[in-house]
Amino acid sequence: MSTQRIGYAGGAYDLFHIGHLNILKHARSQCDHLIAGVVTDEILEITKGKTPIIPYAERIEIVRNISFVDEVVEEDVMDKLDAWRTTRFNVYFKGDDWKGTERAHLLEIEFAKVGVDVVYFPYTMATSSTLLRRALEKLMEPSLQTGTGGSG
Repeated sequence: MSTQRIGYAGGAYDLFHIGHLNILKHARSQCDHLIAGVVTDEILEITKGKTPIIPYAERIEIVRNISFVDEVVEEDVMDKLDAWRTTRFNVYFKGDDWKGTERAHLLEIEFAKVGVDVVYFPYTMATSSTLLRRALEKLMEPSLQTGTGGSG
């Protein structure tokens, strides 16, 4: 009897870009059912110290409409094991920029105790939400300095 492989890919999905799409696409190719957890604005502010550019309600709607995502859930907890307790996935997907960090190592140990595999996918170096955020901030600098919204 084979066990269905239920995958979970949590993320902010702020300023949704090709890197997000790649992770979700790769994740779906390695599981029977893909759950995407979209982190709430409040949790992002706590964990990353910044407010997302795109509000939670819009981010979850974007992810919900990706054809290869089977289910979308609100990720409103900081502990990934709490997310597991409610969804019971058996494989957790993450970008490899996270691999090797202390947080990742501890999570791998905790997930192993409940039978969850952790799979890392290549991080898309050319595009990231951080780079997009910086670019937007640079575009906003002239209007902040002059007090105008236009170029002249």
